[in-house]
Amino acid sequence: MIFLTVIAVTYTIPWDSYLIRTGIWSYPPNVIAGYTLCDIPLEEIFFFAIQTYNTSLIYLLLGKVIFHPAHIQGSLESGTAKSIGRFGQSALLAIFFLSLQAAKVEGRGTYLALILVWASPVLFFIWTLCYSHILSLRWPNTLLPIAFPTGYLWIVDTLALRRGTWIIEDSTKLGIYLWPGGLYVFFREAVFFFLTNLIIVCGLICTDHYMAVLATFPSLFPSLPPYPSPRLLFDALTTSENEYPKDRLLGMKDAVNRLRGKSRSFWVASSAFDGRLRVDLLMLYSFCRVADDLIDEAPSYPAAVEALRSLRHFLDLAYTPVAKRPEDISSYVRRTFPAEYQSAFFLLPTEYLPREPLDELLEGFGTDLTFSKPRNDYANVEIKTEADLNLYARRVAGTVAELCLHLVFNHCQETDGVPEDIQQQLIAKGIEMGVALQYVNIARDIEVDARMRPGARVYLPRTWLDESAIDVKDLVRSCDYDSLSWSVGSNDSPLSPSKREVEAKIETLRGRLLKLGMSHFHASRPAIEEIPQTWGARRGMRVAVESYIEIGRAIAREMETGKERAE
Repeated sequence: MIFLTVIAVTYTIPWDSYLIRTGIWSYPPNVIAGYTLCDIPLEEIFFFAIQTYNTSLIYLLLGKVIFHPAHIQGSLESGTAKSIGRFGQSALLAIFFLSLQAAKVEGRGTYLALILVWASPVLFFIWTLCYSHILSLRWPNTLLPIAFPTGYLWIVDTLALRRGTWIIEDSTKLGIYLWPGGLYVFFREAVFFFLTNLIIVCGLICTDHYMAVLATFPSLFPSLPPYPSPRLLFDALTTSENEYPKDRLLGMKDAVNRLRGKSRSFWVASSAFDGRLRVDLLMLYSFCRVADDLIDEAPSYPAAVEALRSLRHFLDLAYTPVAKRPEDISSYVRRTFPAEYQSAFFLLPTEYLPREPLDELLEGFGTDLTFSKPRNDYANVEIKTEADLNLYARRVAGTVAELCLHLVFNHCQETDGVPEDIQQQLIAKGIEMGVALQYVNIARDIEVDARMRPGARVYLPRTWLDESAIDVKDLVRSCDYDSLSWSVGSNDSPLSPSKREVEAKIETLRGRLLKLGMSHFHASRPAIEEIPQTWGARRGMRVAVESYIEIGRAIAREMETGKERAE
């Protein structure tokens, strides 16, 4: 933002100085402090800076969640985008040359012509560099950061001109007003404010584009500091798009679509991370999502068992030195897994991740499979005690926290390295935090899990159910939307007192699980403040954890409200 502000001010000073010196606009002496630079009042120079800052801030606020690597087109650019790009270039060149000719003829169009001469070269340069990236973004991320400050400046300029704070020479005016009723904002002024904000937003998108190029392709740019040098940005700018690995671009887009649809909470929280750390975290989470889906969405129990076996074999290949692999990993992935999932395997950053947590994660998915065994009578489920529940949560969530921390430590080691003993302490707390979040997840989804078919899932420990005198089959039936099979004596009504009694006991166990989860959360929460700050690691972990634990707080509040209503 500072870099862009400096460029904006530096580029605008000569143009604004020319307008003042030639009398196209002026400032009455009684409304300025008197200090000038190249005949430009310091108040005007401050305006250049503050406008750039304000517009940039709006763009950053509205676009923080954007994952710019997924908007790099490279060789994937469509023919339509290329046509629009060429049309934009031609239009901007035509505007520049026509305006240059018009500026030479002094008259009512001079001011507008000079505005277009000043703005069109910059827009042409930015558009040529990254029009495909601009076109790929959603309109709220591009048009709103332009519209909000432009509308504001139109209103403020109306007030300034009415008060005589500054004056435009009559002979250069077109006499066209923006507002009806002659409220002083001239059409050319409206164009000026629109173009300045358009340049700022497009410049920011262009900067984000090349920052994304640096973050996305470690094969092209092996070393990436948190604040890239101008030389590194120049290298990104001059690297041909044909050199961008196509498979990686496609994989980024697949991961974004996958996480937007099925892991919305983590997707939004990931926006607090920066650079390659965010890229690799999303690739890790995408792989975890795919692995879970391959098992959960398998058409049959044998197919789910085979998917789990295939995932384990993939890890065998991935963590075997290339020269010793019994088969090519790319060939194995392409013939074993569905095409829509393959990119998640290719982009998993195994170079930064130990294998053990991934093996444990698959063990957790194996526990899920026990619910789907044929003729499941709920007696073969592995979660019999609270210790079993803790082990399951460590496997399916604690391992993900551990893997995320390994990515943090690896990406931050050059600028904010963490000693080995501290790393182990943070990993232990991270695993405990994962357990806390998984308990929240289970507490939220008791009914949803119990309705899963085939094989209803009950993660509440069997010992808890026995203590509460709940039969697991009654729990499953009470959670079913179509509980017509519910039977107590001759009463088959789903609203029978016995069903309500079971539901009340479930709520008690939900509260018990939430309380246990919150105790793990409070025990591990302080460790977040010891995570490195580079690449937004500490901030991102804080956002990810707090956004998810808030689900538990909301459930607890809802339960408390329901209890108060009952009383």
